[in-house]
Amino acid sequence: MAVVIAEEHPLAPDLALLFDRHTADMHADTPPESIHMMDRSALVTPAIRFFVLRDGGQPLAMGAFRRIDATHAEIKSMHVLAEARGRGLSKAMLDHLVATARADGFSRLSLETGIQPTFIAARALYARAGFADCPPFEGYCEDPNSVFMTKVLA
Repeated sequence: MAVVIAEEHPLAPDLALLFDRHTADMHADTPPESIHMMDRSALVTPAIRFFVLRDGGQPLAMGAFRRIDATHAEIKSMHVLAEARGRGLSKAMLDHLVATARADGFSRLSLETGIQPTFIAARALYARAGFADCPPFEGYCEDPNSVFMTKVLA
């Protein structure tokens, strides 16, 4: 079966493993005051578009973006199950989020990620996709455990 990325509801029962793993990864080596992930129920709002990548119907990855204003959005909740990594699924999800944000009329897409070694692959993925370091944006402040990145979608 082909890999499919579709917009879904964050509270779907079969997404529990994705959210549990995402939460565990965020808490593994990041101080609590520096964890900026959104609770699963907080993703249920018109300001957020939430997507799931499935292979043969199995949810393997998720990603979302949140509207900041008419031109700017923020990537939230990017996660791929550890056992599915190395297949290009992170890139597929990121490409989907970028294309959808662009199609929705956003001209800038930003994100916050961790500075810890567990986030090296994510930061490299974002850099390869054209994201560059930037100062903290709406709702964030300087944090020694955070890296802020942005990309112009023109």
